[in-house]
Amino acid sequence: MKMMSRRRGRGVCGFPAPNRDGGGQKDRVAKYRDKFDPRVTARYDIKALIGRGSFSRVVRAEHRATRQPFAIKMMEVELPEGREVCASELAVLQRVSHSNVIQLIQVFQFPQRVYMVLELATGGELLERVVSRGRFTERDATQAIRMVLAGVGYLHNLGITHRDLKPENLLYYHPGADSRLLVTDFGLATFGGTGERFEGDDAGGDTDADKTWSLRTTCGTPEYIAPEILLRKPYTCAVDLWAMGVIAYIVLSGSMPFEDDSRTRLYRSIMRGKYSFHGDPWPSVSNLAKDFIRGLLQVDPTTRLTADQAIRHPWVATLAAGSSMRNLHRSISRNLRQRTSRSSSRCPSSTASSAGSNK
Repeated sequence: MKMMSRRRGRGVCGFPAPNRDGGGQKDRVAKYRDKFDPRVTARYDIKALIGRGSFSRVVRAEHRATRQPFAIKMMEVELPEGREVCASELAVLQRVSHSNVIQLIQVFQFPQRVYMVLELATGGELLERVVSRGRFTERDATQAIRMVLAGVGYLHNLGITHRDLKPENLLYYHPGADSRLLVTDFGLATFGGTGERFEGDDAGGDTDADKTWSLRTTCGTPEYIAPEILLRKPYTCAVDLWAMGVIAYIVLSGSMPFEDDSRTRLYRSIMRGKYSFHGDPWPSVSNLAKDFIRGLLQVDPTTRLTADQAIRHPWVATLAAGSSMRNLHRSISRNLRQRTSRSSSRCPSSTASSAGSNK
């Protein structure tokens, strides 16, 4: 199975944030500021380099007139690969407008580079918020999952499959408790693979959702890849709902349903749908929450919950009203620390975070 690696991780739209090292950071900012077209810097003041990818750099910027902060993604489009990646991502971002999806504000297009001005999400990643709260219950989990499902359902209604949903790509817009949660990083997203009409928040308007297309490209992050992708079968937007099942599992427990140092054994477990609800805190997690996860982690995509069905599941729809309000924070934090410790001891080849090729 051929899978092309991409540098991915923390930061705006899923890109890794560099270390802030004083003078070195200033030098890098100056370096990338010089690369920006004057027509961009005439409107935006470049403040800091906050991420990078194979064909892109992401900076924090301020609008010169309003002083409002934004993220600007500068994409190199001289090479065919860069043009393809940029065109694919831009086509998706120009189509979407939803409170739980990162918003494209403005685009500057030039022969060598394309600059995408995006919302700047400053509230941190989903799991960072879980750990920092001090208290986390099933109700808190459903509030986060409901927002993600609203965004994912909206995308599917437009005929868009994300293909790389994971906690690192779910960012809070601001640090406040009332912040909306955003689906970000559309580097692997594509049109096709959906025939579902979603009736959730903000959905509506003309859509391509009456066309059911199947996808074939092998891509995604290993622990979140759906079985049908690994089996090299044509797949649909149902792969995003499998990833949602993995996300729900880790949000409630701090551990992964599928995890192994061996990529071969990992994929075998995924293809078999082999996972369990053993260990802390699962004895304290409601049966309704487990039923929700089971509905998403169905090996057969035709029996898997759709985004519409998932957001209407009793556990999500009632915000876990019938579940225990036990604080799961300690168990989640401990399991996340143990997982981080295990990951840091692995060789780089076994911890590559994302893989994919363009559609």
